[in-house]
Amino acid sequence: MADPQVFDADCPLCKAERYTQWYYEDDQCWVAECESCSVPMVVWKRHDPDPPEEIRAELQSILSGIATSLMAEHWLDGNMRSIPTHFHVHARPRGGYVHG
Repeated sequence: MADPQVFDADCPLCKAERYTQWYYEDDQCWVAECESCSVPMVVWKRHDPDPPEEIRAELQSILSGIATSLMAEHWLDGNMRSIPTHFHVHARPRGGYVHG
């Protein structure tokens, strides 16, 4: 299997245009309000749907910390519905948005 791309010019998450509020950014990820559903989401800066488990855990921890400050009770939604080729996770309010 070939290495995933680091950047895909056609991917909106790779482009990382700042249409909404941004809460955090470092060399590995960014956290911003999702343009589609208005909740915070963390996006890995590498165009790859499957980060190593230690990176996945770190990204989710960053998102959870931010989500706790914004909405207290939340759950992490790792279902990458619209952009399944680029790892990202949404923080949803408790009891909110459960679609398949």
